[in-house]
Amino acid sequence: MYDCIIVGAGPAGGTAAYHLAKQGRSVLVLEKESLPRYKPCGGGVSPAIAQWFDFDFSPAISVKADSLRFTWKLGDPVEAKIATKEPIWMVQRDVFDHFLVQQAQKQGAELRDNTEVAGIEFQSDYWQVNTANGSVTGRYLIAADGAKGSMAKWLGFKDRKRSLAGALEVEVPATVKDKSTIHIELGWVKNGYIWNFPKADGYSIGVGTFMGGERQDFKNILDQYARSFNLDIKTSKQYGHPLCIWDGNQKLHTQNAVLAGEAACVVAPMTAEGIRPSMFSGLLAAATINQALSGDTNALEKYSETINEEWGNEMAWAQKLAGAFYRFSNIGYKVAVKHPSAPQIMGKIMCGELRYSDIADRALKRLIPGFGR
Repeated sequence: MYDCIIVGAGPAGGTAAYHLAKQGRSVLVLEKESLPRYKPCGGGVSPAIAQWFDFDFSPAISVKADSLRFTWKLGDPVEAKIATKEPIWMVQRDVFDHFLVQQAQKQGAELRDNTEVAGIEFQSDYWQVNTANGSVTGRYLIAADGAKGSMAKWLGFKDRKRSLAGALEVEVPATVKDKSTIHIELGWVKNGYIWNFPKADGYSIGVGTFMGGERQDFKNILDQYARSFNLDIKTSKQYGHPLCIWDGNQKLHTQNAVLAGEAACVVAPMTAEGIRPSMFSGLLAAATINQALSGDTNALEKYSETINEEWGNEMAWAQKLAGAFYRFSNIGYKVAVKHPSAPQIMGKIMCGELRYSDIADRALKRLIPGFGR
């Protein structure tokens, strides 16, 4: 009987496992893939996550980027170095996720990878988790199995508030001349953006839409964008994946279980940032389960309340900004992105030094004349 079983070894699951194991709790992490495993993702990580851990993430960081370059339909560039305390981390998710789980294992957490969960059953006061390799039991469950996982459905979360979005991403091996610049292209895709993130030995190039709308030819868009960097993506595998965008406050707990990471729909509506909010939810999930194991009968309810207060309220501002910016992106580029302070503000948001609520009112007034009157 484990104190907690965590399903999913991504950033949320790894974070929760580390902090629970550090508290001396018996933790089992179940992961359907064999680690390390590839995960389609741009791989931009806010250095603010370092404050939640007592170890050095350097072995898991591919490069650090301290410059942003925005373009509008490949022209009209806006470039700037970002004056943040620490540059944005660029990571390969197979390395980053595995490294985080390894830190949890050092604290005593147990990992069973290549173990897919087939179903769950609640037995009076504990969970039985059934896998192809047999059943395991735990007093509490953390469902951190991502946007496509089944845990939320099995736990009874049938009507989560989320906006389903999509992305297509490819890793392109190449000699990277400038490893410090993040490229963001606006105007070529509706309700989203295209990115080119540098890594130590190549680029992560992707396109995503975060507000729905008409279907777009992502493959053709991605191919043309890559060609602007003299890169050929046709020999590299392309990965399409859904995104669970936060779309309002919601209940994230049930009987002896909580949702974390993309299973909890914590992806930011403006930028589709998912790693930091997932790790934040994993941090809170660990604290919650630890309190529940110590006898706090209201701990799980407080988990939902805290996520909604700390993350949901912030995302409400991000949602307003995304709605205004992407709906009128040509105006947004002229009055927001090209504003002298814009790259610094965006850099600080990506690094966790500014919140959307700090800048939303001013930005919305710039995007929508008369806003707030």
